[in-house]
Amino acid sequence: MSRLGEMLGAYQKRDPAARSKLEIFLLYPGVNATIHYRIAHWFYRHNFKFIARAISQWARFLTGIEIHPGATIGRRFVIDHGMGIVIGETAEIGDDCLIYHGVTLGGTGKEKGKRHPTLGNNVLVGNGARILGPFKVGDNSRIASGSVVLSEIPPNSTAVGVPARVVKINGQAVENYTECVDQINTGDPVEDEIELLTARIAELEEELCACRRRHPDHIHAPEETALTEEKEK
Repeated sequence: MSRLGEMLGAYQKRDPAARSKLEIFLLYPGVNATIHYRIAHWFYRHNFKFIARAISQWARFLTGIEIHPGATIGRRFVIDHGMGIVIGETAEIGDDCLIYHGVTLGGTGKEKGKRHPTLGNNVLVGNGARILGPFKVGDNSRIASGSVVLSEIPPNSTAVGVPARVVKINGQAVENYTECVDQINTGDPVEDEIELLTARIAELEEELCACRRRHPDHIHAPEETALTEEKEK
């Protein structure tokens, strides 16, 4: 019961639309899916795997959220909306994590053993993100919406893009991402590089103009060059 109370409190803290714990308990699909997962996980650990899978498939039918009963999920786990979420068998999720609809914690093939990702504590995964492979997303990290993560993410980082690229946040611990739930202001390293290239091109154009002003006799217009070539012929 303490775990359930913690989870409901986490939903209430992170969802401004939540009015009461009773409403969250009865109507939120993420809560429904997580409770079914806890029951299925107990059966899975006690080797009643058919019953475990039956419970998880029933939860999938009810909520649109598929959590394999073999996955490991920590405390105060919050699923916002939830439709289309898939969490694989060997996935591990730490405490205080928040994931949005359409997220996949999946594998990349048919390998045996550990084949799904591990999320550290206090990790936020934006809607539609795909995290594929047996690597870790470090504590306090944030995966931007629509990103495809194929390699390890260090702690206190933001991953953006397809495939995802990491932008460290000054190497310092960050605030609790799962409380600020900001999926927009994540920054884009590709956009930053384009801005740098654009600024460099502008600098080179200015240098070229200055060079033309200093040495006007060495600069020929295209028409003049064509006329000179015709005369030489």
